[in-house]
Amino acid sequence: MRAKLLDRARDRKEDFQFMLGRWVAERFLYRLGKSDQREVFVLKGATLFLIWQGKLPRPTRDIDLLGYGSTQIKSVTESIRQICSVAADDGIVFDLAGITAEEIREEAEYGGIRVRIPAALDGAKAPLQIDIGFGDAVDPAPEETAFPVMLDMESPRLKTYPPEVVIAEKLQAMVHLGIANSRMKDFFDIWILSREQPFQMSRLQRAVEATFARRKTPLPTERPTALTDAFLKDKAKTDQWKAFLNRMELPKDLAELGEVGDAIAGFLMPVIEAVRVKRGDELEWSAKGPWTKAEAAKSAKPEKK
Repeated sequence: MRAKLLDRARDRKEDFQFMLGRWVAERFLYRLGKSDQREVFVLKGATLFLIWQGKLPRPTRDIDLLGYGSTQIKSVTESIRQICSVAADDGIVFDLAGITAEEIREEAEYGGIRVRIPAALDGAKAPLQIDIGFGDAVDPAPEETAFPVMLDMESPRLKTYPPEVVIAEKLQAMVHLGIANSRMKDFFDIWILSREQPFQMSRLQRAVEATFARRKTPLPTERPTALTDAFLKDKAKTDQWKAFLNRMELPKDLAELGEVGDAIAGFLMPVIEAVRVKRGDELEWSAKGPWTKAEAAKSAKPEKK
């Protein structure tokens, strides 16, 4: 397996260690889908872009999960140990005795546990980090999905977050944190999703309503601070955005923070308003927008040649 990954890394001109980390994450998800814990954990986070778009718009090899079971560290550790114990012919060896877990301080309001798992492939070490959150509402409901594989092996099948819920949680964080927000990855992820995927207003409404209610966050009546010029043109925030692009090895001229924020506002402020007034008319968002009546959106689609 190590030789196959090395060949893949050379062919794609990608860093082998990063690819190895992704392989470890993929095979953990395979074990999760085969384990008794498959109903307990739901995949969330940036790894989902591999399912939605077949690529990672920003590099990540960690895993984010929503947990429905116990929030006790001892219990969570045992659940992860059970998953890692599932047999799989992929060469990955998880060090069950070396698994550690701790509370995630920055997620204390909603509860979270960070698990670190020592792992290796033919002697090459690739530790895996898993962040597990608890108690969030997932509406629309999680979907069972096949996770794309790097090599010719059986795909993981597991429950995953719908993109609408990912967006709703990131929007809630923007509203809740206000000027203190430094989560530039949230701006990036929502922006990318709005540019590359279609959405239905009704599904986003459900996700935003459920998430804000669960997290006891009032819906804004105007642009939240994080989407205003006071935030988007603030030097500290624009510096954070530039640092994020640099850290993710993304083009420096990809987009200005103000451009991204305005695009997000155009995408999500109509959704917030629809939730507030409980509007029921169906709108559709084509990649890059704007929102249009469902029938108009269909008629605007180019004919297949």
